[in-house]
Order: sequence, then structure tokens, then C-alpha cells
Amino acid sequence: MTDIQSLERDILGAIAAAADEPALEQIRVAALGKKGSISELLKSLGTMSADERKANGPLFNGLRDAVASAIAARKTALGDSALDARLAGETVDVTLPPRPENAGTIHPVSQVFDEITTILADLGFAIAEGPDVEYDDYNFTKLNIPPDHPARQMQDTFYLAEQTDGSRHILRTHTSPVQVRTMLKQKPPIRVVAPGRTYRVDSDATHSPMFHQFELLVIDTDIHLGHLKWTIEEFCKAFFEIENVELRARPSFFPFTEPSVEWDLRCDRSVPGKIVFGQGRDWLELGGSGMVNPRVLAMCGIDPDVYQGFAFGGGIDRLGMLKYGIPDIRSFFESDLRWLRHYGFAALDMPSLDGGLSR
Repeated sequence: MTDIQSLERDILGAIAAAADEPALEQIRVAALGKKGSISELLKSLGTMSADERKANGPLFNGLRDAVASAIAARKTALGDSALDARLAGETVDVTLPPRPENAGTIHPVSQVFDEITTILADLGFAIAEGPDVEYDDYNFTKLNIPPDHPARQMQDTFYLAEQTDGSRHILRTHTSPVQVRTMLKQKPPIRVVAPGRTYRVDSDATHSPMFHQFELLVIDTDIHLGHLKWTIEEFCKAFFEIENVELRARPSFFPFTEPSVEWDLRCDRSVPGKIVFGQGRDWLELGGSGMVNPRVLAMCGIDPDVYQGFAFGGGIDRLGMLKYGIPDIRSFFESDLRWLRHYGFAALDMPSLDGGLSR
């Protein structure tokens, strides 16, 4: 009994004094390893008589359990101490003022994205989203775009690898598939804005292979072009932060709208390199729109004899270029810190209709 108590006291003392995990591991092996002192005691039970095993078995097993528990507790304590020491050594004082050259800014695309959604949320539009990789059916077929339409050709659309059934997914060429998804799963009335990334095979100063669009969709009873015109006017007043807006409608053609209308916004370009909206003798193309084609409504499960609607689409990058005087769309995607510092927005300067959309 005395020897067992002495052995337990020595091992527990060594465990408590272990300075690190390697030292603790050495103690564990010396006590509980295959040839450890406690393991040897347990092995000796096989050579004892039944009465001796009955007396010593609980003592040896109790010693083993006590040592194992002490080792586990010490290992946890050593791990916590090591983590505390590491955290203390790697602590960064976030209360120090940032260095001006490392100050971040909000990208103009993110800023314009927030401005657009803020305005349209005030007009009662919900935000709808969809995947960048889209079904050909949603991107083209259900939007009344026939198989021989030029938009489906390889030089305009990014096609992905062929599927086992012979079909091919695409990178969406517009955010209109989000409108299709919304109509398929939601009953009218519908009032959504679908902003997001889109992809087309095109690249120059005013076009990018990947760019950003937003599209409006309103489906309800008794919807007409007057509702569309009022919505665009109110959006332009808020976005360009001007009092007067004059729009000019031009007949156009889009497979998914009938009739289709393109809108121009009155502006003044008399000063080179500068555009002033709401006045002047010039016109600036704003975007395409129209009444949703009854065939599109029917393909999306909405009765065209009961419901009508309008759709409008515009480029987020292009609106940012117009509003903030950015000359080349390619610079949006070049990750030039100098450009970002010049055109970027303060991180905490969130756009709001009450406080002003832009800086």
C-alpha cells in the first residue's frame, strides 16, 4: 500500500511539474507505456493468486486511472497556456490609427449597386438573385429567343462543357433569367430588381467580357407603358440627383418584350469630357425596356390574358461611368490601387435617399 501511494505521489508530482507537452509525454510513456511502471504492475497481476488479485487489482487500476486523468488535465492546461502565449505575442493593436496609404475604399461598382438597390427598394422593388451559370432554356428559350438568334452564337455567348444529355450550360448573357426564375416560382403581383454579373464575348473601352446589369420586372393586372415611364423617371431623378428628367422613347425590338422601347435621357455635352443631365440639347441612351411579351408570360406559367408587365434593363458599370466620369470600363476590373483610391468611396459612407446617394 505504501509503495503504491509513494509511486502515485511521485508520478503526479512529475506531471504537475511538466513544463511542456514533450516533457509530459515522457512521463506518460514512463508510467503508462508498454514498459511503464504502472503497466508493469498491471502485468504482475497475472502471477498473483486470486486473493492477491482481488486486493491489488483495484489499487493498480485506480492508480492508472488517476495518472491518466492527471496527464489529460495537464495537457489541456499546457495547451491553453501555449495558446495564450501565442495570442499575446501575435496581438495587433487595432486601436492604432490606420496608415493613410493602407486605407481601403468601396469599389464604384459596389457603390452604384448599393445606390440602385436603395432607390428601387424605396419604390417597392424586392431584390431577386440567380446563378451566373445558367440553363440555355432560362437564358434564351423562355425569353422567346429562337434557336437561330445571333445572341446564341459562340462569338457572343460563353458556352460551358457539354452535359451527358447533350445540353450545354452557359454563362448568363443578361440577368433576365432571374426574371424567368421569379415568374416560375412566384405568383403575381411581382415587383423585383435583378442585379448581378453577366458575361458576353466582347471587350473594348465601353464593353467588358464580364460586366454588371440590373433589370426591373413588374407583373400585375392593368400594367401599361405609363407605369414604366414613371418608374424610369423616378429612378433617374434619384440616381443622377437632379430635379428635372426628360426622357425620349424610341421604338425597338427585343424578343422578350412587345412593344419594345429604348429610352434616351436629355443631357448637355457642350463641355468636352463632361455630361450634365436634365438639361441641354443632347440625348444619352439609357437602356432598353418594354411590355413583357405574352409568350414569355405563358412559358413561365402566367396567364397573359389576366396579367401584363414591363421590364427594363441597364448597365451598372455604364451608369457608374456616366455619373462619376470614368472613361474606360476596363479599369473597373484592373485592381489598380491608385484608380481605386481616386474613384473609391469611404467604407462607412453608405448611400441613402435621406442623406444623399453619393459623396
